Amino acid sequence: MNRRTFFKQAGTAGLGAASAVALAAPAIAQQNPKLTWRLASSFPKSLDIIFGAAEDIARSVAEATDGNFTIQSFAAGEIIPPLQAADAVAAGTVEMAHTCCYYYIGKDPAFALGTAIPFGLNARMTNAWFTAGGGNDLLNAFLAGYNLYALPAGNTGAQMGGWYRKEIKSIEDLKGLKMRIAGLAGEVMSKVGVTPQQIAGSDVYPALEKGTIDATEFVGPYDDLKLGFYKVAKYYYYPAWWEGGPAVHAFFNREKFNELPKNYQRILSDACASANANMLARYDASNAAALRKLVAEGAQLRAFSSDILDVCHKAAKETYAELSAKNENFKTLYDSQQAFKQDAYLWAQIAEYSFDTYMMLQQRAGTL
Repeated sequence: MNRRTFFKQAGTAGLGAASAVALAAPAIAQQNPKLTWRLASSFPKSLDIIFGAAEDIARSVAEATDGNFTIQSFAAGEIIPPLQAADAVAAGTVEMAHTCCYYYIGKDPAFALGTAIPFGLNARMTNAWFTAGGGNDLLNAFLAGYNLYALPAGNTGAQMGGWYRKEIKSIEDLKGLKMRIAGLAGEVMSKVGVTPQQIAGSDVYPALEKGTIDATEFVGPYDDLKLGFYKVAKYYYYPAWWEGGPAVHAFFNREKFNELPKNYQRILSDACASANANMLARYDASNAAALRKLVAEGAQLRAFSSDILDVCHKAAKETYAELSAKNENFKTLYDSQQAFKQDAYLWAQIAEYSFDTYMMLQQRAGTL
């Protein structure tokens, strides 16, 4: 081949390559459109771990799309009342929310199973059920009726049993108590004489301070220290048998999510999975120091007695039987969790529990 022929063919090839680039550019642009979404959180910015998960999602999505897909995160009440975040998503007022399913049990008790139910799954089991046990598919089949799609986007781990103005020595001490408590736990508590109140996180302290409520549960030491509950109710009980591993979800307007390019859907899913893991890790890393600080400030740690737990467990089982008998949505999700829980606790007590118990004994003996 002479030089003239070579350069002629090379030039033709170059034109072909240039044409391919020109043709490919619009397709790439379509796969990475410029989008700005709004996210309504149910949590105040002061709770930096739980609100921070929304910011984690936004940051991950922006970085993965070179800034083409941006999510603006708004704290509780900034654009949407905290307990109406999912409603705003369903209506299309905002594209997504960061909230808890059980805030919406007024629509259907089945929403509770998306977060936590009394004597349910711990955090590790919750994540396993959603991810590998079919839980998230079942939840989204239910949420489709509300034009919602959800992905796990946080877990606090087992929570504390709350702050009380007086000691709770027996089940009798719960009777007549006005307590801020969310989800089905409130219904179970009502069976043992408590008057449940559902109050947004930002409104809990003033309600407790003014005596509008006698007790409150919230999350755990790290958040409770920030909110100052120890200043107005000194008895700090554990565990929160109603929230052994509560999930926080990213809710999406179902139509808006389905309209996204597949790569954006995957980026959002990965961002939520990362935020989910980060939240639990941050709480695990932060709660011990906060608990020491609370005790130093005068908080009195108390454990719920076995008698109280037994009465509440019986009330919970009665509640689930009643709901399952009349609500197919609840029964479907509950039965799946129950079956998963049977095997999960069988395995947990063999290895995890045995190892953890031994190590805790070493910690108490000072030989860790």
